[in-house]
Amino acid sequence: MNKVPFFDLQELHAATGTQEEIDAAVLRVSRSGRYILGRELEAFEAAFAAYCENAYCVATGSGLAALELTLRALGVGPGDEVIVPAHTFVGTWLAVSSTGARPVPVEPGEGSFLIDTDLLEAAVTPRTRAVVPVHLYGHPVDLDAVERFADRHGLVVLEDAAQAHGARHRGRRVGSGRAVAFSFYPGKNLGALGDGGAVVTDDPELADRLRLLRNYGSREKYVHQEQGANSRLDEIQAAVLATKLPHLDAWNERRRIVARRYAEAFADLPGLVTPEVAPWAEHVWHQYVLRTPRREPLRQRLAEAGVGTLIHYPVAIHRMPAYAGQGLEPATGLPRTERLADEVLSLPIGPQLPDHAIDLVVDAVRTAVLDSINTPVPPG
Repeated sequence: MNKVPFFDLQELHAATGTQEEIDAAVLRVSRSGRYILGRELEAFEAAFAAYCENAYCVATGSGLAALELTLRALGVGPGDEVIVPAHTFVGTWLAVSSTGARPVPVEPGEGSFLIDTDLLEAAVTPRTRAVVPVHLYGHPVDLDAVERFADRHGLVVLEDAAQAHGARHRGRRVGSGRAVAFSFYPGKNLGALGDGGAVVTDDPELADRLRLLRNYGSREKYVHQEQGANSRLDEIQAAVLATKLPHLDAWNERRRIVARRYAEAFADLPGLVTPEVAPWAEHVWHQYVLRTPRREPLRQRLAEAGVGTLIHYPVAIHRMPAYAGQGLEPATGLPRTERLADEVLSLPIGPQLPDHAIDLVVDAVRTAVLDSINTPVPPG
């Protein structure tokens, strides 16, 4: 068993004193007799919209559903193209594909994990309908640049904020835009006890359409205006999320403290690239992702020291069986994306990490890197 697990939900709830609150919320719903589309959902939607500094929240069964239903509500469908990051979780692409549209990948910026806004123009074709920037690992995308680009071409923007609960962009909360999709998967900065998602918007018509689509295309029982889906955040998950939401800012601040400790400790290590933060961004550090050409030896040494790690993400999406051979990459290829897949390594981070665990991670990384300076990079 790792001395420092990559992420431990039981420890999170215990260390932050929220387990009893969660238990009480679950019991309250269990005894209420109302489990779908009830008061708990209404209360959470109102609270999360306010937290995001926006007007409406429509909660769904998952983050993927939030993306897919919003694309459908915005009119994206077969024959359309949607610009997406090449480096992201596959759910972003799957949401596009599920509408019948074609994902068009754009490389991350040099030295960045986020979509390169300077490359957006080259991805536009007459079929381009939308762009989905992803606030990956908790760092917001340069939305000003994305929105200027979208305005020039008449495109809709759907922000994928699955990893960015509470982040800010030039003082503006991620979630304050027209269409912003979140995931509440248990490991997120704001996580449920199962799957869940939401769309936050300032557009009443979009909110109304999403409520229709998530509920079988129906506003009135057994009357279906269109072919919708069954994707409703249940009452238990809504109650749990509402219980956790007041703690989110404090939890994010603890993540920043951990990230600062890592950045300071690793700044002088050769061959190790630490993540950068734009001066206009308020990062919420969903993941702390290093880059190194010596990833596998480092990962092995950390495992031996009892430090859990993960790789976000080990295979570029255009190389996965689900998308390989479809000719989605540009003629120039996606070399930055493939390099990230070979080099990224995520360290433990979260509000549950005590100082002694941070010290252990720091010591293990420093020891492993310094010991390997004169060790040749393994072939392949």
